[in-house]
Amino acid sequence: MKKQDICWMSAADLAEAIKTKKLSPVEVIKTFLERIESVNPEINAYVTVTADSALKEAKKAEKKVIKGGKLGPLHGVPVSIKDMIFTSGVRTTFGSKLLEDFVPDEDAVVVSRLKKAGAIVLGKTNTSEFGFKPLTDNLVFGITRNPWNLEKSCGGSSGGAAASVATGLGPLAVGADGGGSIRIPSSCCGVFGIKPQHGRVPRYPAFSGGELITHEGPITRTVEDAALMLDVIAGYHWGDGYSLPSPVSSFARSLGRGVKGLRVAWSPDLGFATVDPEVKKICERAAKKFFQMGAEVEEAHPGFENPEVHIGNIFGGDAVAALSVLGPVEGFIDKVAPLTAAMLFVSGELKASDYARTLFAKHEMALKSGKFFQKYDLLLTPTVAGPPLPVGSDDPIEFLKWIPFAPVFNFTGQPAASIPAGWTKDGLPVGLQIVGRQYDEYTVFRAAAAFEQASPWTHRKPSPG
Repeated sequence: MKKQDICWMSAADLAEAIKTKKLSPVEVIKTFLERIESVNPEINAYVTVTADSALKEAKKAEKKVIKGGKLGPLHGVPVSIKDMIFTSGVRTTFGSKLLEDFVPDEDAVVVSRLKKAGAIVLGKTNTSEFGFKPLTDNLVFGITRNPWNLEKSCGGSSGGAAASVATGLGPLAVGADGGGSIRIPSSCCGVFGIKPQHGRVPRYPAFSGGELITHEGPITRTVEDAALMLDVIAGYHWGDGYSLPSPVSSFARSLGRGVKGLRVAWSPDLGFATVDPEVKKICERAAKKFFQMGAEVEEAHPGFENPEVHIGNIFGGDAVAALSVLGPVEGFIDKVAPLTAAMLFVSGELKASDYARTLFAKHEMALKSGKFFQKYDLLLTPTVAGPPLPVGSDDPIEFLKWIPFAPVFNFTGQPAASIPAGWTKDGLPVGLQIVGRQYDEYTVFRAAAAFEQASPWTHRKPSPG
């Protein structure tokens, strides 16, 4: 098998090849590390590569295979971790000079569970500063570029994760999503990403802030890989008061059932967004595919109001509170990006009543969604309102117009995924968002897998590398 072929294998296929001794964990990890060394300088997806520890773990994994020991479901499979998620002994900067030298002394739950399942961490992927920006750049590591067009953004804030998967730098990536940060870069990079139900994946330990709206989850090329990954990382943990009990059944086993008979709503704008005509056309065509596959599809939306003010209140209020542990804002404001500085200054004036109104609005939105999903099994929307933005964009008003669809479902907490719906005439990916009812990732996976089979995307590869 050619080394290039190994880098484009799914995690499921890699795990099977390792289990049956067709590939060795050492061979797999060395191959990915070589590709990272070759391709990453152009993309800047990885900001820290843990080559030595990855090879050490690969040798242990290989010995276990040889001895015939019991193997985890992801034994020997490489994974990357967003640089906002704790990794023991490995620098975790949050994309900020304020934490440029921070090295956690323990793994986050998601990391420890992946390791227990046999996955091998290749390193940390780039993010915007504290995940505040829907593009991926920061003052520590610079810009992560879109592999389909290096002058375009890869989205954010889990842009390094999505770009790494899109360029064959690893089949599995962990992202975090507080307002679209898994789904937005997945759309921009032409890969699959799912924000699970809030609390499905425990967040511990974690930098304070965002507990009400942040989700951790998979970014992968295939739907099956994401389901396998979520099977591993989901389930209750005492360190996260919002964490849910373990799922009643495997997400991976929910695949292959098709969408026949499902009641699907399609909304091109959620009633308030302005959408690029080409993006709308591509997503509308994708929605029609669900009808062709046997689902009942009609245009409808839950009647939401644009939540952008409330999103700003939660992000800003949480940021002010979380960063206060580092001292008064005035003491470090010159060390953060302009967007972060502006958010801190504006949010420092928020009143408790402002935050309370936001919580009331959040509850009202969840009620509207709950009522809407009494009638429908799924809701389809564009993932973002336009194609990827140019690198270096820094206008918060432009950002809000570009990402109206994603943050809504951080407010409601329900599962939502982005699948590649198609490509623009300029060769840029466009994502379709699939939203499920509360606690029902199963139907989201089921629908995404059916679409993947009907309109495959994994054969398309960007040119870098």
